[in-house]
Amino acid sequence: MTNIPHPTLDTSFKERRGMPAAAPQRIAHIVSVAGSQAIAVLDKPVGGEPNGRDTRVQIGALVKITTPNSSVVGLISAVSSPTPSLDAGNPEIGLIELNLAGELVTDPVSKRLVFRRGVASLPTLGDPVLFADRYDLTRVYAQPSVASIKVGTLYQDHAVPARLLIDDLLAKHFIVVGTTGCGKSSALTCILQRVLEEHQHAHVVVLDVHNEYPAAFGDRAELIDPSNLHLPIWLLNFQELTEALTSTDAHRDAEAEILSDAVVMAKRRFVDAGSMRSVNFRRSLDGGGITVETPTPFRLSDVVSYIDEQLGKLERTQATIPYRRLRARIETLVSDQRYSFMFGSLTVQDTMTDTLGRLFRVPSEGKPITVINLSTVPPEILDVVISVISRLAFDLAVWSKGGLPMLLVCEEAHRYAPAGPSDKFAPTRQALARIAKEGRKYGISLALVTQRPSELDPTVLSQCSTAITMRLSTEKDQEVMRANTHDGALELLDFLPLLGDREAIVFGQGVAMPMRIRFDDLNPLGSPRTVNTGFSHHWKNPTMDRQQLEAIIARWRLSGRERS
Repeated sequence: MTNIPHPTLDTSFKERRGMPAAAPQRIAHIVSVAGSQAIAVLDKPVGGEPNGRDTRVQIGALVKITTPNSSVVGLISAVSSPTPSLDAGNPEIGLIELNLAGELVTDPVSKRLVFRRGVASLPTLGDPVLFADRYDLTRVYAQPSVASIKVGTLYQDHAVPARLLIDDLLAKHFIVVGTTGCGKSSALTCILQRVLEEHQHAHVVVLDVHNEYPAAFGDRAELIDPSNLHLPIWLLNFQELTEALTSTDAHRDAEAEILSDAVVMAKRRFVDAGSMRSVNFRRSLDGGGITVETPTPFRLSDVVSYIDEQLGKLERTQATIPYRRLRARIETLVSDQRYSFMFGSLTVQDTMTDTLGRLFRVPSEGKPITVINLSTVPPEILDVVISVISRLAFDLAVWSKGGLPMLLVCEEAHRYAPAGPSDKFAPTRQALARIAKEGRKYGISLALVTQRPSELDPTVLSQCSTAITMRLSTEKDQEVMRANTHDGALELLDFLPLLGDREAIVFGQGVAMPMRIRFDDLNPLGSPRTVNTGFSHHWKNPTMDRQQLEAIIARWRLSGRERS
């Protein structure tokens, strides 16, 4: 096999220091070019060189094609032999198919080779194809001039770091997909840990539905759960109030109408009583300036008083069922301690600044990330809670005019932003879709994590410009990811069922080129929590005694439901 020098290879001592000084390896030559696709014939012999270097041609490997003006960079997408030979002494012809993605050119200022997307000088027949060496891989995947974070290593060369372009990754949304147990949570943790290491004043909110992340970020995280969460009922908009307080049967419309009038009256009473912190806000409102959507505090006791007043005016022959059911629902929620984070406050104050400041880390005070444990939030109200937090994040970004860039991380995103018709609470999906479509204008980004991309709302999925795709076993999920693949990475997704744990194929705006990587190992103290360590471990020793069982039952009865 022939070794030829690269015509524009930068051989400066600084770049070569610490790396083997070997010339790039020629493996093939171009025989066909069509748009962004090229076909090359492998040079003979196909086997390794006498010096023992590994020259196996594998799908996903990065190669370069030397042209008079640059080195065109591409990915091997297929390997084939059109005329298989049965004669071992007569090697068969081997073909490789390439997806062209960019080129290495000499920077006019630094006089060094740099990578840029797009191909200005297409290869032609006979141009040599070479394996990308360590220098080339570093130039392409670890560009020093672009803000990036190291999250792992390249599959093609474990000595080359795999880096994500942080501005494009965060500003244009990203998604982490993979089947259960492949390492999605660890991959997300690795990304966020690297971001926080270099950005102490970040604003990240993690919606943790499985209680996996409390220990993942150490003392840099503000930990919130229903025991210390304060999300007052008056922060809900009318859709959310209706979902939380009304029934789901034929009386719902009547209850919603009563609730609307009651809430407006309660808000006016609160403002008229002079209970608002903001003097300017009180002055800006007169009695007619308050609507059901105005983010103004109100007391549930005033809502109940209004319902009682209206009931007193009704004749027995008139319909009183909606009033009585609405009143009973409110009283039930107030008395149930599972909902105390929303309904349990004995006093009502204008705490909107404090609530938003804590949720979205303003100021960060050394804790740039908020982990909200939603695992014990009752499922009847979980969608409402997620809707409120998502909507508040977007509204804060809009009213700050993009002055508060933040990242909202949604674990198990398919659960509350499902695809197709669903009986799930629609405003939750609408809030996330609004962030997905308009968030980048105001500096708010989404990070979605799901094991079932086929069940995720396609509008939300299509807005994710970077995909970190881990092992996927079902054909339906693979097809959805293929439909949202670009940058010539379609063939790489054929590897999805074969990926190992913590391996991923990354493509989109957050990487210079599609790449197959392995995420860095995490410190055990900073890893996501896994509740179940396996039956084989637990069943070797007693796991619970009678006293522990009694304590669990006591907590169960106290909360009104079994906690996960």
